[in-house]
Amino acid sequence: MSTTLAILWKDLITEWRSRDRVLAMLVFSLLVVVIFHFALPAGTRDGIEENAAGLLWVAYIFAANIGLTRSFAVELENDALSLLALAPGERGWIFLGKALANLVLIALVEGVTAFAFALFFDIDLLTISLPLAGVVLLATFGMCCAGTLFAAMSVRTRLREVLLPILLLPALFPVLAGAVAATRDLIVSGEASFEAIQLLLVIDGAYLVVSFLGFEYILDE
Repeated sequence: MSTTLAILWKDLITEWRSRDRVLAMLVFSLLVVVIFHFALPAGTRDGIEENAAGLLWVAYIFAANIGLTRSFAVELENDALSLLALAPGERGWIFLGKALANLVLIALVEGVTAFAFALFFDIDLLTISLPLAGVVLLATFGMCCAGTLFAAMSVRTRLREVLLPILLLPALFPVLAGAVAATRDLIVSGEASFEAIQLLLVIDGAYLVVSFLGFEYILDE
């Protein structure tokens, strides 16, 4: 567990000093929101609540892809990735530290994006802010578990910026299905369905276990 906390602290401090990942994700997600705002044809504003969840998660998923792609880039300098593999303890704890750091950074961007989304589309997200935050964190955790594993797999390849989304997006179908359904329910009715939350919990647990155990072999490669 100390390895996890050390990796988490290192990644957050490194990002605080550079702020390159957060700024890139934030600019991209806000641009997506602005594009959606101007791309929607006139007359669709009244029914935006039905489609808001899908639009919001499109912004989230592509912004997160940028952050996950860069999550191991700093480890390539001076072959730090090989040194990371020599850290004491089970390597799954290294994965957990990286995944939690990704979760913190992506969640920060998602919070700002949700605020901008509510302003542009005139949707009241404040009244459902707590349950919405819970749904977003559940979905983002699953996204970070799978994304951190695939980012470690692709970081040594020449086309890692292209390879990561090819590997990651199909794996995120169940996460996005639960996240979009739960978010839509919250925006429309104020309550998320149990089936959507249950799907997110099951997928999060499965991705966490598989990634924690599989990371042992990823670093060897």
